[in-house]
Amino acid sequence: MRQIGIMGGTFDPIHIGHLFAAECAREDASLDEVWFMPTRVPPHKPKQPTASPEQRLEMVKLAVHANPHFHASDWELVRSGKSYTYDTVTELQTAYPDVQFSWIIGGDMVAYLPKWHRIDELMQRIRFVGLHRPGTEWDTSTWPITWQERLTIARMPQMDISSTAIRERLANDQSIRYIVPDTVVQYMARWGLYEAKSRTID
Repeated sequence: MRQIGIMGGTFDPIHIGHLFAAECAREDASLDEVWFMPTRVPPHKPKQPTASPEQRLEMVKLAVHANPHFHASDWELVRSGKSYTYDTVTELQTAYPDVQFSWIIGGDMVAYLPKWHRIDELMQRIRFVGLHRPGTEWDTSTWPITWQERLTIARMPQMDISSTAIRERLANDQSIRYIVPDTVVQYMARWGLYEAKSRTID
């Protein structure tokens, strides 16, 4: 059975931290592929993304195209309403009965996992891959044993990069070279995203 990890997020914009995290998860969790899945309406974020859903998907496509193990998915973008993981997982498992799905999450989200929408049912359906960075700690000792068995740890070095910081750097006319793939930087400049109207990679 194919092992596929889902990396969800707004990707507003996608950056090398996302790509490296996915690669660490793929290796440590023995995943065949990682699907990057931009969220249409994040359930936990009151502020909506700056770029449109179509622009975020296009940036993801540009960022992942060179890796044969990576794939850009519009699964959550074509569905209206909030992008609940439970709904996505249920649909994916129906559409791909020959695939074992995992959900990749940041280490800071592991502690928050018990509050996820329909988490009991999610834990029965998929495993989670938690990205453990230096300095990130969590305690799952109070979780049911079945939940603990559903969590795989993937280790990665500390990378202090965020989409918010990238948008701030652009707003302050600072370089984002080496933290965002060149193809994505070019796309952002072409469409004037994040006040980068005059920016080029040179």
